[in-house]
Amino acid sequence: MSVSCHYFDQPIYTEKKMLKYLIAIQFVIQIVFVQASLAQQVLVEAESFAEHGGWKLDTQFIDSMGSPYLLAHGLGRPVDDASTKVTFPETGEYRVFVRTKDWVARWEASDAPGKFQIVINDKPLNEIFGTQGRQWHWHDGGSVQIDALESEVTIRDLTGFDGRCDAILFTKDDNPPPNTSDILPQWRRDLLNIDNEPIRHEGYDLVVVGGGYAGMGAAISAARMGCRVALIQNRPVLGGNGSSEVRVWAKGHIRRGKFPRIGEIIEEFCDRATKSPAPYEEFEDAKKERVVRAESNIDLFLNHHAFKVETKDNRITSVGAFDTKTSQHKKFLGQFFVDCTGHGTVGYLAKADWEMTPEGRMGMSNMWTWDESETAKSFPETPWALDLKMEDFPYPRNHHGEWFWESGFDKDAINDAEGIRDWNLRAVYGAFNAMKNRGGAEEHKGAFLTWVAYVGGPRESRRLMGDIILTGDDVVEKRDFVDGCVPSTWSVDLHYPKQQYADKFPDNPFISIAEHDKRVDRAYGYPVPYRCFYSRNISNLFMAGRNISITHKALGTTRVMKTCGMMGEVVGKATSVCVRHDCLPRDVYQSHWSEMEQLLRLPGKTYRESVDAEFVHPGDALPMADGSGQAKGTNPDSLDGIVVDDRDAIKSKVWRSEFALPGFIGTGYVVARDRDASTIRFPVKIPSSDHYEVRIAYQAHLNRGSKVPVKVEYGEKTSSSLVNMKKPPQDDGFHSIGTFAFTKGETIFVQLSSEGAGGNVQADAVQLLPVDTNATRKVFD
Repeated sequence: MSVSCHYFDQPIYTEKKMLKYLIAIQFVIQIVFVQASLAQQVLVEAESFAEHGGWKLDTQFIDSMGSPYLLAHGLGRPVDDASTKVTFPETGEYRVFVRTKDWVARWEASDAPGKFQIVINDKPLNEIFGTQGRQWHWHDGGSVQIDALESEVTIRDLTGFDGRCDAILFTKDDNPPPNTSDILPQWRRDLLNIDNEPIRHEGYDLVVVGGGYAGMGAAISAARMGCRVALIQNRPVLGGNGSSEVRVWAKGHIRRGKFPRIGEIIEEFCDRATKSPAPYEEFEDAKKERVVRAESNIDLFLNHHAFKVETKDNRITSVGAFDTKTSQHKKFLGQFFVDCTGHGTVGYLAKADWEMTPEGRMGMSNMWTWDESETAKSFPETPWALDLKMEDFPYPRNHHGEWFWESGFDKDAINDAEGIRDWNLRAVYGAFNAMKNRGGAEEHKGAFLTWVAYVGGPRESRRLMGDIILTGDDVVEKRDFVDGCVPSTWSVDLHYPKQQYADKFPDNPFISIAEHDKRVDRAYGYPVPYRCFYSRNISNLFMAGRNISITHKALGTTRVMKTCGMMGEVVGKATSVCVRHDCLPRDVYQSHWSEMEQLLRLPGKTYRESVDAEFVHPGDALPMADGSGQAKGTNPDSLDGIVVDDRDAIKSKVWRSEFALPGFIGTGYVVARDRDASTIRFPVKIPSSDHYEVRIAYQAHLNRGSKVPVKVEYGEKTSSSLVNMKKPPQDDGFHSIGTFAFTKGETIFVQLSSEGAGGNVQADAVQLLPVDTNATRKVFD
């Protein structure tokens, strides 16, 4: 049977056409119902409040919980209200749901520290929030009568102990909204009336994700080499761990090694903090931003969180980000991308090869400071914090809780970063509670907290794999790579739980100890190879910072901020080579390394308008460093005879690089302690058969050994002697060991040992001088 009808005087339709029409009508009805439902709901994202008051915008954990949120970080004193105007579609009764959590509930702690209220037009709801839920959830706040279409909504902190609010939903539906941790899910986008199509930002040569030292170095370097750059940072300030939010002073020597111009850009914006942590002014956030904004080739996007990556044929095509204040989505398109996130987030999302050490990882620090007043200061009891006595933690001398307030060693550094941070907060508040309300109460009557970092300082998580995976042994044994370029000068510094304080909380210790391998050449620096700075399987992805292609042990030396910043400088210059030659990061090493070396020798302030333009060398460029930073010694090549510097010697156990005492050879010298029983062997190839005087170089000091064992090994013979290094050497900084007959072609060894030396042993250089045995004068070639 055929069914037909008329519709607005149009021709008669068949049954099939009628079915299509009914489906269309049903779709329109569904849209109407959805719109009607949305009209009865108002979503207020906490980060979009017009006035944040004393609440802090926390963007650290978006990837795990789905959103930025406001944090009442008042150090035990309630913070000022956050407030905003909200327009309602109609008056009447609304249910209120608040996305929050009780941040100590996961540990079954007593009481809830982060309590707060929601206030509508000066009238607080009866429900107290932040008092339930181990995880983020929608806390039912009951009902409220809305009598005005425009109403003021306030978030009122009650404790000052890190209450947190993600969003507030007003609805005429009794059911709570979906509790998804997806980043800005569709239902939120619908309620916020955000266009599904992201705003496009395109035409970039390099998209830099992460605004710490590595990201800043990459952005500025690429911009000055003629590239157009987008710099995306999810915090309101630049600097990362070296910002006023975290307050780790910038370490690692710059402007030395094979390419001493590298580091000049870092010199422009790095902090000069006198300690860590120091007052926020010493980290110069404004200076960092000013240096970046001075570059016309850089578009800076603060408060933008990158959370999405699109790829095609193992190549990144775009990075998606959203504005952490407005929730507006944006898409950044470019030719090349660099992951400076520290966590390898961009690489992970692009499916780049990555690794993370399964056990024994370093943790996250949240440092803190306190001061004292002449008047008594109270501090609330903290039954929800770690239950600490004075002997459970190292006393924070000089009013500082320093780097070793660290936890989360083998916890999930990515998905449970918030839990690690919160455990650190419980440790700090528990310690200060012990100082104020327990064993230290009498001594600390006037003590009060001045600062606790709520932004964590992470050290270790994902590392992205490149064509070379640098190992710790490569560094300490000075394995030479053709493309070595970034001088790493920090010792191999790895952190572990300090057993003295770990016994009480073995599952998650909160005090660390650093173990150092000091065989790194701190004066000259170990040149980290360029091939660690790009992905081996995502063809247009660079990386700079602590997520480069290295092992856990190598991370111990490369992870400090100035070193990471220099990685960025190298990546920025490599990007310009890629753009200039329409090639990939791998091709820079394989086909264009000679050009890259020329760029690495340019002053940091050198720039060009485009990658094909002529270079401009500003008159205020820094003077050329000599490769050793401030340390300047005698060039071994300027000395008579055969000279072998300590950099070319074979070391066992622990030798630390130093350059404090003047008069040394090369870029510094090495020192070992008596108890370490270390040895250093200088190999010397004999050019012709002759008699040679063997001399060793050192600088005298009161802590030096008075009986340093020295051996000369040649042929099958060994000559042993003892040297008193407390006394100055006899001749131009050298001490004679004796005269020996050596044979052409043999390699002799001069060995110094610290065992039994009676103090520290210094090894600087060995010199061999030919001697005329028929006369008293020395004969030189």
